[in-house]
Amino acid sequence: VGFFDPLGFTADGSVENFKRRRQTEIKHGRVAMLATMGYITPEITGKLPGYLSPSTGVKYDDIPNGLGAISKVPAAGWGQMISYAVFC
Repeated sequence: VGFFDPLGFTADGSVENFKRRRQTEIKHGRVAMLATMGYITPEITGKLPGYLSPSTGVKYDDIPNGLGAISKVPAAGWGQMISYAVFC
């Protein structure tokens, strides 16, 4: 691809820093694409049937997409997601 840097972020000329920045940018782009698909997919395909939390009566359809889901998911659900992320 070459060494393209129109804003001069790699003015020091370090090839290692340039390669690290390129790799980081690719990684962040991929994460952004996955996040976009995670937001769009439930809108297109619909949500799972059944209950997210049977004890509190929260169905999957009750959970909105995006940031609105933060306040709707029960605390035990967030605990499960965090513990899964930590241990895996």
